[in-house]
Amino acid sequence: MLTSAEIAETLKESAVMVRRSFLLLHKAGLITQRKGPHGGAKLKLSPKQIGLGDVFAATSGDWLTLEDKAVAGLMKKVREDAVEAMNEHSLAGVVKRLKKAK
Repeated sequence: MLTSAEIAETLKESAVMVRRSFLLLHKAGLITQRKGPHGGAKLKLSPKQIGLGDVFAATSGDWLTLEDKAVAGLMKKVREDAVEAMNEHSLAGVVKRLKKAK
């Protein structure tokens, strides 16, 4: 398990931003969390089972809200298609590409 502070330091981000992201990922069932001195977070599933679309859907919130039902329906379909396309790429694949790029 890694703490939010450890991840924040690695990413050069604030620990608050990491904790907020953890909350969203936890609610989506993508990570498990444990509090306390030996706490932290870890993936609930294998990185091969988590698509980029899953992460996007968990963290993006209400993407676009429109009053026009026809346009809102189209935008919902666009979002679903985008998530499906992003899910063609897993976290494991992204990590592999990042390691090659170094």
